[in-house]
Amino acid sequence: MSQQETHGFQTEVKQLLNLMIHSLYSNKEIFLRELVSNAADAADKLRYEALTNDALYEGDGELSVRISADKDKGTITISDNGIGMTRDGVIEHLGTIAKSGTAEFFNNLSGDDTKDSQLIGQFGVGFYSSFIVADKVTVRTRAAGHSADEGVLWESAGEGDFTVDNITKETRGTEIVLHLRKEEQEFADDYRLRSIITKYSDHISVPVEMFEEGTPAIEASDDQEAVAAVEGSWKPMNKATALWTRNKSDISKEEYEEFYKHISHDFTDPLLWSHNRVEGKQEYTSLLYIPAKAPWDMWNRDRKHGLKLFVQRVFVMDDAEQFMPSYLRFVQGLIDSNDLPLNVSREILQDNKVTTALRTAVTKRVLSMLEKLAKNDAEKYQTFWAEFGQVLKEGPAEDMANKERIAGLLRFASTHTEGAAPTVSLADYIGRMQEGQNKIYYIVADSHEAAANSPHLELLRKKGIEVLLMSERIDEWLINHLTDFDGKQLHSVTRGDLELGDLEDAGEKEAQEKMETESEGLVKRVKDSLGDKVSAVKVTTRLTDTPACVVAGEGEMSTQMIKLMEAAGQAVPESKPTFEINPEHPLVARLDDEQDEAVFTQWTELLLQQAQLSEKGSLADPSAFIKLMNQMLLAKLK
Repeated sequence: MSQQETHGFQTEVKQLLNLMIHSLYSNKEIFLRELVSNAADAADKLRYEALTNDALYEGDGELSVRISADKDKGTITISDNGIGMTRDGVIEHLGTIAKSGTAEFFNNLSGDDTKDSQLIGQFGVGFYSSFIVADKVTVRTRAAGHSADEGVLWESAGEGDFTVDNITKETRGTEIVLHLRKEEQEFADDYRLRSIITKYSDHISVPVEMFEEGTPAIEASDDQEAVAAVEGSWKPMNKATALWTRNKSDISKEEYEEFYKHISHDFTDPLLWSHNRVEGKQEYTSLLYIPAKAPWDMWNRDRKHGLKLFVQRVFVMDDAEQFMPSYLRFVQGLIDSNDLPLNVSREILQDNKVTTALRTAVTKRVLSMLEKLAKNDAEKYQTFWAEFGQVLKEGPAEDMANKERIAGLLRFASTHTEGAAPTVSLADYIGRMQEGQNKIYYIVADSHEAAANSPHLELLRKKGIEVLLMSERIDEWLINHLTDFDGKQLHSVTRGDLELGDLEDAGEKEAQEKMETESEGLVKRVKDSLGDKVSAVKVTTRLTDTPACVVAGEGEMSTQMIKLMEAAGQAVPESKPTFEINPEHPLVARLDDEQDEAVFTQWTELLLQQAQLSEKGSLADPSAFIKLMNQMLLAKLK
């Protein structure tokens, strides 16, 4: 009995289908690569499920993907005898594109066809690429292990809805029929399809077959021997051997790149890759790729990531997170182990010693790839950093064992370089340190401009001491876990004492001590005036051109960390800053001479709020600051 239902696509799906049809005009043939990849995955999944339930093969263990074209009807058919789908599976997988984040994806679209085409590639369109060439798609499928009458028919013209119905399907697996648009009839051609398969799908480990017509028998004649009839048969168009099991020397650059696109559903070529076979105590093969572009949803916490896991060439699972730490979640690829049990479950993977050893080895392999890239091709490394640097900054907090190596890969903006580009490594900084300098100085601010122009840098600039300029949201988090590098402490210029040590000569120290002694009365007056608005008042050691600044005391939370905690909805204990004044500045010198205590209080209040505005970029009560400023301006105008 027919159970036809009509379902509407998600709004975003409708938008994406429309966009794909118009944006991917320059790369239409990738629809076949995507569909063949999905069919190969279905075969891999059946092979794994059948390890514990042989009956799923239904007497047919020869897995393959078959492609045929009908020029008269203008159709292409891609069929597989893999795992297949149930009715619920069809509605879930073919009715939505992604479980979450599709709206965010659309916010990133620019309206520029070329750029949007690249973004669609990063989104991973898979099955939906069918609509690049087809104005109607028909899917017939039956899940392995289900009866013939549990087949499902899915059909859509890619407009606003799709229909689902029950059918009888004798064989398991999925058959997709593309009804080509009039202008795309070129694809209903065997030779065209063969060339696309050879170009994109040669590396797939399941045979991708096309039908080869037979030849009739030829009777013997005077000038020709008899030739027996040859029956038509399905012939594989690809090598059908797992690419990672072949020798590196036998695999071309193009094959590695196409395999990356197969496993990642990314349109762009990878930035670099590493193919490694390890023998001995542990035996495994890894093929790891660093993408050239970040996936659009890299910051989505629900996004699946991880490596494909194979055990003795049998596919076990997608997104095996256990083998790749979260800060390397951009890495694509696979790991094929001989040491894991074939009936691997996620629970076993959590605490298996082999898993831990593999994760350690694969992590080190990725760090080595990046170190090599940074050393040999700084420009290419900057391309990587622009895409994935913020993710890599999560590393020192997450991976204590490799903290020093990760720190060596980090890049920052600095007062040594022009512009905001983060190109300076910690090793670069140490190489330029002045004689007697034993600290790596840095500042974290809301923006590069705020960091570069902070008054806290004045004395260090005057002395020619380099300061790392940090302005990303994650930087404060990073610095809390990265306290030193190569034996040198990282020191914030906005907290406590600058601890210049040997960088100050005896004359400077003497002048500083003299100024502190002479300013004791002023410091006490300012503290009495401000009361409990500040924790302490001191004579500054860091300012040359600015009258005052606020700094965090030792053990106190920095301004940036407070902002980070508040943004995450965390309660932050109230902290009062240390107020540092510069007695050599004309404003402070004028303040010292002020006899009217009410005016003195106004000036100290104004200087404190100015310093807080400079440090935080905002004030708790901006209207009170404006009122105070206007009041003082009016007093001066009288």
